[in-house]
Amino acid sequence: MGKPALVIIDMQNDFCLPEAPFEVRNALAVVPHARRLADAFRAAALPVIYVIREHARDGSDVEITRRAHFLDMGGAFIAGTKGYQIVEGLEPQPGELVIKKTRWSAFHGTTLEGVLNELRVEVVVVAGVQTPNCIRATAFDANALDFEVVVCSDATGAGTADVHRANLRDFVGVGIEVMPADDIIARLPDNLGQHLRG
Repeated sequence: MGKPALVIIDMQNDFCLPEAPFEVRNALAVVPHARRLADAFRAAALPVIYVIREHARDGSDVEITRRAHFLDMGGAFIAGTKGYQIVEGLEPQPGELVIKKTRWSAFHGTTLEGVLNELRVEVVVVAGVQTPNCIRATAFDANALDFEVVVCSDATGAGTADVHRANLRDFVGVGIEVMPADDIIARLPDNLGQHLRG
């Protein structure tokens, strides 16, 4: 039976707050669902892992497609700033791992794969923002690395509902599970892997 871990991606003020430099509209609506998921994983003694953006002030480590906007906005995701912080209500608990990234995927240039393997995780449950970018890249990379993947439909979000739904359909099309937080929670800790395997 697969052991799951919850991976919460990019729930930082610079993405989530209104008028933030990289605001994802509706991101704050994700918070209560992601928090319920995190609390359920903690109660089941299952891993909760945060993956966040961290960039240099000069933008030298930002994707080329975003670098100009980053500089125009005066920077974002810079350690020590309010924008860098994880959004209120979804803060990591003591001892929970926070992994830093500079690209779309939570696996690119990070220790995430090694951490999951060390924890003997087989099922990666993905929450956070935003669905067409970092959620999508992470889910596809996890799938390519032979993890089973569940994208939480109400603990992820995008700038518009249409974009969010279109990406969820794409996940289903390649065999990635998509389900709401309540269904995931109902299957913790013993039944999630069995459900995914049919």
